[in-house]
Amino acid sequence: MHPILAHGRSLAVYLLLWQIVGLLLAAAFRDEASWTASAAFYLPLCFFYAFVCLSAWYLCRAFPLGEASRTLRVASMHAAGALIASAVWTVFAAAWATGLDAFDATLGVWELYLAEQLVLFVLGLLLFWLAVAAHYLLIAIQASRDAETRAVALDLLAREAELRALRAQIDPHFIFNSLHSISALTASDPAAARRMCLLLADFLRETLRLGAHNRITLDDELALADRFLEIEQVRLGPRLQVTRDADPRARRCLVPPLLLQPLVENAVVHGIGQLVEGGLIRLTANLEGAALMITLENPCDPDRPRTRGVGLGLTLLQQRLIAQCGASDGVRVEEADGRYRVEVRMPAVTAA
Repeated sequence: MHPILAHGRSLAVYLLLWQIVGLLLAAAFRDEASWTASAAFYLPLCFFYAFVCLSAWYLCRAFPLGEASRTLRVASMHAAGALIASAVWTVFAAAWATGLDAFDATLGVWELYLAEQLVLFVLGLLLFWLAVAAHYLLIAIQASRDAETRAVALDLLAREAELRALRAQIDPHFIFNSLHSISALTASDPAAARRMCLLLADFLRETLRLGAHNRITLDDELALADRFLEIEQVRLGPRLQVTRDADPRARRCLVPPLLLQPLVENAVVHGIGQLVEGGLIRLTANLEGAALMITLENPCDPDRPRTRGVGLGLTLLQQRLIAQCGASDGVRVEEADGRYRVEVRMPAVTAA
């Protein structure tokens, strides 16, 4: 369907422009008749020709620009189209002038038509070619928008595929560490190992439920982190202590599922777990302007074996924030005086 006919507002603007053309013609060629007669002749005439010129859309679609070998053919087809359209416009003008003259011979519309007959035919050619140029421009704009839409769709598909790949790497990562903790307890404390298995089953069930969503509330994510810490407390006992301070407004923000998982996992496995006396994990969440800030601090052993970078879990988290939130500097890691601090910053988005 013609894009102008598909939208009522576009059609109204298009017809208004043609009525302006009609007013200009009525003002320019009213020597043979009064202003009233000239307007009564040219306004309906331009209204009719506005619809005739819509046919240029189909010619432009059938004969696109861009191929030098087809230039002559395209030009000849548009010349033929202009001749036919202008002939139709001139015939309609004669019929309309006859009708108006029959209604009121004193208007002098027929004399106006006879005086401007050749001019009308030439104007018909020029107006049709102007419509052809406008339609080629409209086609180019529409093609540009379609290309932009396809690019955005492909980008979204690429981001979704990337997020799925990152999730596929994250899930086995923390499951392996949890099973390793259970394995460590099977010989020393079978009852605790059994309890950890039950807690892990509940944790994985909740992970699968929340992981089916692209975004969950920070409140749900905190509850998921609590389940993981509960599992680890079975193994570490009083060595693992946790404090949490989350702004109620921050709790309503939407975050990617398993956002906190690598943070609390690193704090336990590479921090508390390597200290004989254990320590305290501090988790805070608040809003800073339009950003959600999540901070996690834990004690660490300054003499522990070092690994390159910030670890697999934090690396994957950073890539997820880039892919899903566009936050290139979303994760910041600092270590000083036996304290390990991770800051996560992302746009604050709340559920509708």
